Amino acid sequence: MIRVTLIDDEPLARTLVREYLQSYADMEVVQECNDGFEGVKAIQQHKPDLIFLDIQMPKINGFEMLELIDEPPSVIFTTAFDEFALKAFEAHAVDYLLKPFSKDRFDKAIQKWKEQYREKKTNATTTKAIVEEAATMPEQSQRVVIKTGSKIRIIPVNDIHFLEADDDYVRIHTADGSFLKKKTMTYFEQVLDAGLFVRVHRSYILQLAQITRIESPDNEHHLAVLKSGAKVPLSRSGYPKLKAVLGV
Repeated sequence: MIRVTLIDDEPLARTLVREYLQSYADMEVVQECNDGFEGVKAIQQHKPDLIFLDIQMPKINGFEMLELIDEPPSVIFTTAFDEFALKAFEAHAVDYLLKPFSKDRFDKAIQKWKEQYREKKTNATTTKAIVEEAATMPEQSQRVVIKTGSKIRIIPVNDIHFLEADDDYVRIHTADGSFLKKKTMTYFEQVLDAGLFVRVHRSYILQLAQITRIESPDNEHHLAVLKSGAKVPLSRSGYPKLKAVLGV
């Protein structure tokens, strides 16, 4: 039996998918979820083979929800999202249902997914590729969603003081403490606004508005001092880069 989870804040949309699924005896809906918070818990609990996922939801959107799952299941997106996202789905051979969708269009999506599923072409790597591409969209780069234990925290990028490499994670420093995100420094360098953040070291990215001054304990080393009092090292290439951005 193929386990299916429906994640959509619109009850009527979930009802429609459930009705369409009734013609598939080999597919079972194990849970319906109203938002991404519930979705994360349901995926951890039921480990579904397939999820139908809305993108535009309250609290956290569909892309942000997928970021919080280490091994995300196969996804058929149900969305009214923009053209950029649809092209991203097509590029990675992930199907989507553009609301409102018919039973015929739904059946085609199921057939496509089943063919990929049998041939082992749908996997966590494909889903993660979609999420990373979606992160480059302006509306996706305004905040960072963190999962700490059973809690989910939303951090607006303006609240970030600096980011620090920490093994396979990036540590995000804010006034409320620091939080780990399983991403790379290169990822954040690409998605954060270059007019607000600058990479000053292999292991550090700073928010420009947090810098109060630059110190030089000796002729070879430099530090950026932040409003919080934190001191962040500047590499040999990062120091002139930061000076150029600051116009000094």
